[in-house]
Amino acid sequence: MSSIKLEENSVFHQLGLCGHQKVVFCNDEDTGLKAIIAIHDTTLGPALGGTRMWAYKSELEALKDVLRLSRTMTYKAAITGLNSGGGNAVIIGDSRVDKSEALMRRFGRFIENLNGTFITAEDLGTNPRDMEYIRMETKHVAGVPESIGGSGDPSPVTARGVLMGIKACAKELFGTDTLAGKSIAVQGIGHVGTSLVALLREENAKVYVSDINEERLVQVAKKFGAEAISNNTIFDREFDIYAPCALGGTVKTSTIEKMKCAIIAGSANNQLADEKLHGRMLLEKGILYAPDYLINAGGMINCYSEINGYNKKRTMQLADNIYEATRNVLKKSKEENIPTNQAADMIAEKRISDIKKIKASY
Repeated sequence: MSSIKLEENSVFHQLGLCGHQKVVFCNDEDTGLKAIIAIHDTTLGPALGGTRMWAYKSELEALKDVLRLSRTMTYKAAITGLNSGGGNAVIIGDSRVDKSEALMRRFGRFIENLNGTFITAEDLGTNPRDMEYIRMETKHVAGVPESIGGSGDPSPVTARGVLMGIKACAKELFGTDTLAGKSIAVQGIGHVGTSLVALLREENAKVYVSDINEERLVQVAKKFGAEAISNNTIFDREFDIYAPCALGGTVKTSTIEKMKCAIIAGSANNQLADEKLHGRMLLEKGILYAPDYLINAGGMINCYSEINGYNKKRTMQLADNIYEATRNVLKKSKEENIPTNQAADMIAEKRISDIKKIKASY
């Protein structure tokens, strides 16, 4: 046994935290590519996950992000009943200036060398066109444009799943999943957030929207009849439901203490800054939290469907199943008096464990 003590912020310490099967560091001087691919678990099938391009402050920050994201994908697939494992990739760089066809195609070669154990799709900083470049080098990619046989933009499916999660929480707390008249604050109106706003307005909910992009904020508010509010005041106001749809980490000690909502349910990844601490804080405060990796699984469902022969009707049916999956999580949370994120983890882990036992008997 080694007597070497690993520093908390060392690469090897981070690698040991989540039990990943494989982590690949990709470097190519000709294209400027610096990327990390993390394969967390392939018990249920090949690892499926997005490729995020972000100007990380450090390589360690990028590593922490990809490890957490890839683990989340494992749980997302497990709890929604998909026969897929979990993985993710990050490319270090500013997608607005550093991205090129050559860089994305070189990245595609790294994916090809993993022999099908990792299948990627778009994420923050990447788009269907980037997936098309990757596809020029490997078939292990989803989310490519509809014009070349892909499923295209997954945002509508993701938004549909989030809506199902919101309705399941409303049923639990209010006794009905009807959202008419409910006040809902959508923070972040990118592709998914905007699609969610459209769905909520169809439900006749009173929708408030906030975003750092003031011009887009005004446009979306006007288009859907929503009320624009400032990001700086969102936690000072009272809503029935808070739907975070931008970057993660908005649910933390300082914001929980200020929150005046009954439900948190949105599409953002990693909403809880500290899963153990803040999941418990929400439970004690009586705020019902819909685990993000469950209700935002529509994007993964869309890509999974593409890989297995895309059918739009079937894809939407799989997204609708998020309603019952969320109800099951809320039931377990209530029965065992545990945070909803812990209940979701336990359900996901049980499915993975059960399948491992079956495979071990082959």
